[in-house]
Formats: sequence, structure tokens, C-alpha cells
Amino acid sequence: MKSNQIEAWIAMHSFPCLLKKQGEFMNSFKQNDDGFTGLEAAIVLIAFVVVAAVFSYVVLGAGFFTTQKAQETVYKGVEQSTSNLQLIGNVYARGTGTAGARTIDQISFTLTVAPGAPSLDLEKMKIVFSTPDTTPQIYSQNNTASAPPFNFTTKLNAVTSVGSMSSGDQVEVSFLVPNVAKSTKMNFELRPISGAALPFSKSAPGTIEVTNILY
Repeated sequence: MKSNQIEAWIAMHSFPCLLKKQGEFMNSFKQNDDGFTGLEAAIVLIAFVVVAAVFSYVVLGAGFFTTQKAQETVYKGVEQSTSNLQLIGNVYARGTGTAGARTIDQISFTLTVAPGAPSLDLEKMKIVFSTPDTTPQIYSQNNTASAPPFNFTTKLNAVTSVGSMSSGDQVEVSFLVPNVAKSTKMNFELRPISGAALPFSKSAPGTIEVTNILY
């Protein structure tokens, strides 16, 4: 066969090199590698953003919770150190006996709740009364007509018996005391269930009348 015929026969029966095709395929894959790298970076970035958001939410939640607890502690401390009770007007005393020899046997005064303070449970309030010559006596609330000694009554506007007192209410407190002579100093301490106690002192007048204002 002639040389040109041999070359034609080889060209007709030759096959492309598989390694060459594989190399071209790999090269084309490498050329598109930038797209996959960008996608992976975006996924990682999104993951970091999500983790950071969750962590920030947890930190903020913990901060808000701590702040709330701190505020509750402060409010509780203020509540316990501040009396919710306020004394309105004068403290009155009833005199008993004959003129010139009268003694005080009953005390009355009016209370209200401090502005912004919660309602007060009068049934759980205690009153401590004492003089230089007597031991302190603790009084409990009792609005029954047959209340025994060492109890006090609470009447809204001096008329209706009540067991609690809200802001704006004016409640008259009244209780019997051992006979107190003229010019005697009397010590009072009102102890509510919440808040600080309200202490005050009053003295009997030099001449005791049927109705007296303590000073």
C-alpha cells in the first residue's frame, strides 16, 4: 500500500485518547471551582450569623433577667424600709372618772395608705402600746362588738368595719388602754404585714377631760 493510503487507513481506525479526554474534563471542572467556593463561603457566613444571633439572644435574655431580679430586689428593699402607713390628724383619748381624777382609757386615731402603696391587710397588723410604767402590750385587729382587751377596731370613715385599707381610704383605729394618768408619755408602734413599722409617741395633757387631744 502506498504511504498516503496507510495514513488514511490509520486516521479512519484511530480513537481519541481517553486520558486526554479525562484531563480536559478535569480541567473544565477546575475552571468552575470558583462557583463552589463562593457557595461554601456563603453557607459558612450564614452559619456564623445564625450562631451569633442565637448567642446574642441568650446573652440579652440573661441580661434582662438579671436586671429584672435586681430591680425586684431594690423595690423589695424600699418596700421593707418604707412605711406604707400614714397618720392623719390628731390622736384622741377618752377620759374616764370624775373631774380632777380622770384617766385615759381609750385611744383613737385615723390611718391611711401612703400614695402609690399597695392595699394593707388590717387583720394582720399589730399595734404595740406602752408607757414608762407599763410593759408593752400587743394589740390585734378584732371588729366584733365583744372584743376582749388588747384588740383594736378598724372602721372606714369611722362608720363601717373593714379588714383592709386601700389608697385613699381613711380608717379610724380605736382600742382600750390601761388607765393612763395625766402628763404620761405613751409610745405607739404600728406593725403592718408588709413595709416598715410606724412608731410615734404622744403625751397625755396636764388636765384630762372627757375628750382629749394627745400632743
